[in-house]
Amino acid sequence: MEQVSAAEQRARPEAVVVHEVLEQPVSLRKRVVTGALLVLVGAVTVVGWGLGAGAGDATFAFGGGTAVRLPDLTLPATATAVLLGAVVVVLGLFQLVRGFRARRGPLLVGAAVAAFMVSFLCWAMSGGEASSIDVVQLLRQTLFLATPLILGALAGVLGERSGVVNVAIEGQLLTGAFTAALVGTLAGSLGAGVVGGVLSGALVGWLLAVFAIRYRVNQVILGVVLNAAALGFTGWAYKALMQSDTERFNAPGQLQTLPIPVLSDIPVLGPLLFEANVVVYVMYALVVALQVVLFRTRWGLRTRAVGEHPKAAATLGVPVLRIRYVNVVVAGGIAGLGGAFLSVGTIGPFTENMSAGKGFIALAAVIFGRWTPKGAVAASLLFGFFAALQTLVGVLPYGSSVPSSFLSALPYLATLFAVAGFVGRVRPPAASGEPYPA
Repeated sequence: MEQVSAAEQRARPEAVVVHEVLEQPVSLRKRVVTGALLVLVGAVTVVGWGLGAGAGDATFAFGGGTAVRLPDLTLPATATAVLLGAVVVVLGLFQLVRGFRARRGPLLVGAAVAAFMVSFLCWAMSGGEASSIDVVQLLRQTLFLATPLILGALAGVLGERSGVVNVAIEGQLLTGAFTAALVGTLAGSLGAGVVGGVLSGALVGWLLAVFAIRYRVNQVILGVVLNAAALGFTGWAYKALMQSDTERFNAPGQLQTLPIPVLSDIPVLGPLLFEANVVVYVMYALVVALQVVLFRTRWGLRTRAVGEHPKAAATLGVPVLRIRYVNVVVAGGIAGLGGAFLSVGTIGPFTENMSAGKGFIALAAVIFGRWTPKGAVAASLLFGFFAALQTLVGVLPYGSSVPSSFLSALPYLATLFAVAGFVGRVRPPAASGEPYPA
């Protein structure tokens, strides 16, 4: 949280309820466990991916179709994996002996994950002839798969920062996908479909707000009920309408890619970030806007105060219930936009249970990202990267021997370690999930 000056406290009295968490050294137990985990990851990298690599090199290509192409990067598979693993082991030993500050925890995790994955790719490409990976295409697929996760995670961050746990992200994604396809088909406009998806997600958010805030229903149970209701309703409507008459109810088309002139020609970054559809560009704006609003504006300060200590905020004139209502409904609309991306932003038509658990993955990204927009984005990209990797490694010399379930489980293991506090302080908003008297 940002530190609030005395002048700001006088100008904005609600600021006194938001406290800066002082940076403290990691406890001895967490330091030892974190260091041991890093040493273990480094050892697995050295032995499994380094010494276990076959003869040959690993080539990382940087294509993407731009006029200016970066040269390929060719590395010795065994030496690279061993070196990266040794770096992780050294970091782990330093953590055991002296320990990094708590805020260095995410950097340690990022370094360990990056070293582990680069070494894994070197290992997967070794043992064959002329094996290579197009890094740009891999990262584009990562962003593509992470987009609904990012939007869902942003919805989760906004809700929990306001004090409302949004377990209904899955239902908001699903209703957004269904409504976008249906409205887009009936109106003959993809723009109308996207707006419909946003509004349907906001409607689910409104239901969550009414029952959680006004009637003080248990928020976790309420979220599960809303998810089940969304799954049942969209499944029934899909079979009753869309399957029986696809052309009339489920043929919305697909949002086209809109390359941004000049920017799309930048090597690597151009095809990665600036050759996408409009939902992705809106997502960029939402990430920046939410980060700024939460930590640089009066509304954001009040939102965080409501999520930390609503009673103290209320005594200082902060409208607790109104802030929670507005933020939860807006969060539902953001998740609904993610649902619209699943249908009209990717394949076009809606399919039953299209969200396929992505709302729960987004909820995990909220926790892993420490309830911040930028952290949630990073965690969502990590999940998206592993999902993209599952389809890639099967064509590599050694990659086909790795079960896809192993790769899909790794982000969840990292989330468990983060929640357990082994990589630094992880604390949700104090009033998250706690009802406030109406």
